[in-house]
Amino acid sequence: MSKIKVTNPANCEIVATYNKMSFDESSSIIDKAHVAFKDWKTKSIQERATIMHKAADLLRERKDEHAKLMTKEMGKLYVGAVGEVEKCADMIDYYADHAAEFLKDVTKDIGKKKSIITFQPIGVVLGIMPWNYPFWQVLRYSVPTMMAGNVTVFKHAQSVTGCALAIEKLLHDAGVPKDAYRALLTGSEEANKLIEHDKVRAVTLTGSVPAGRAVAETAGKALKKTVLELGGSDPYIVLKDADIDLAVEETVKGRLSNAGQSCIAAKRMVVVSDVYDEFVNKYKEAMKEMTLGDPMDKDTKLGPMSSVDLRDDLHKQVQESIENGALCILGGGVPDEDGAWYPATLLTNVTPGMPAYDDELFGPVASIIKASDEADAIRIANDSQFGLGGGIFTSDEKRGFEIARNEIDTGMMTVNGYGMSAKEMPFGGVKNSGYGRELSEFGMHEFVNIKAVVII
Repeated sequence: MSKIKVTNPANCEIVATYNKMSFDESSSIIDKAHVAFKDWKTKSIQERATIMHKAADLLRERKDEHAKLMTKEMGKLYVGAVGEVEKCADMIDYYADHAAEFLKDVTKDIGKKKSIITFQPIGVVLGIMPWNYPFWQVLRYSVPTMMAGNVTVFKHAQSVTGCALAIEKLLHDAGVPKDAYRALLTGSEEANKLIEHDKVRAVTLTGSVPAGRAVAETAGKALKKTVLELGGSDPYIVLKDADIDLAVEETVKGRLSNAGQSCIAAKRMVVVSDVYDEFVNKYKEAMKEMTLGDPMDKDTKLGPMSSVDLRDDLHKQVQESIENGALCILGGGVPDEDGAWYPATLLTNVTPGMPAYDDELFGPVASIIKASDEADAIRIANDSQFGLGGGIFTSDEKRGFEIARNEIDTGMMTVNGYGMSAKEMPFGGVKNSGYGRELSEFGMHEFVNIKAVVII
């Protein structure tokens, strides 16, 4: 039987070993989930909400346990892991409280006796989830999905298998029927084949662009709905009238949160020439304060990356950018010690043709790009294969809003701050960042049958 080995990225020690499921085992779980759906969909929204509120309560009770597990499996700062658990609990309560509103029938007047639009569950939803936010990524799709009356099975990243099983236990302990919520301990290739299972009605993936293409191709051939949340290289524009200290504070936070391993990290700082030198100098000084340390220490600013392989891939991107003319003015070296450590790194003189400009750098590396003026900054911000999030700093909030709303080709934007995902707001992107939305009523409506019913 194949094994899954989970390794602590801080020291490369094996945390735990798990038995990998066979394809037949996973298929059987999906069959059972379909049977469970027939019962789960008949429960009232209030019955589902009661269970989800219990899950939120249990999550808060187990906060320390789950936070330590995240730190051990993927190197997340313990303080950040606690925050992730708390955010998940608040999100669960939110959808338990608002699902009835989001799923309420809509009445239309088309000159008939009665015309409504109703939102009905569709069945088994397959989730394929990443390691960087081990609890948040899974729960933010599965809780709204289940509140809508669907059931779900999910393939988590193997590096956070313990988290996958902890989430499964959490929902079962809260009262979700065993077969209505299951973790599949399998690999990506097997998960992709499971899309073809006749009982899987839809698929959601958070992952890389290649993974998204593979899932979309398989699901498309099977005519199954997909939501894809893929990579990002979010631009943060700094205009000449910006509060530079605020811009530096927010974009450093946005770049190094979760060791820079976030799809919506502030990855490309696009700064107009008038304030470029000031911004670079202050940004460098702020990054210097973000030293590496024990992820369990509450005072640590930057922990390890999630794996040595991913750290090495990031370093290759940095080196290739330097070879093509980028200047590394901070960091950029691999520490001589066990673990997936990489320092806060700052690249300037970043231009097209470099990974630091063209690709996603998934780790603690910031790219600063000089723009000649506002129009050039907007052009550079849009000059990307990605379109997930971004931001703009300016003292003219009206103009900043206009640029964010109308001129930047992304799914999300913020003005004068770094924007994290919020349970009330739709989350997702355009271009190679994927399609579809998670969170808010728009996310809940992704995996329902929007049905028209008319009495003539």
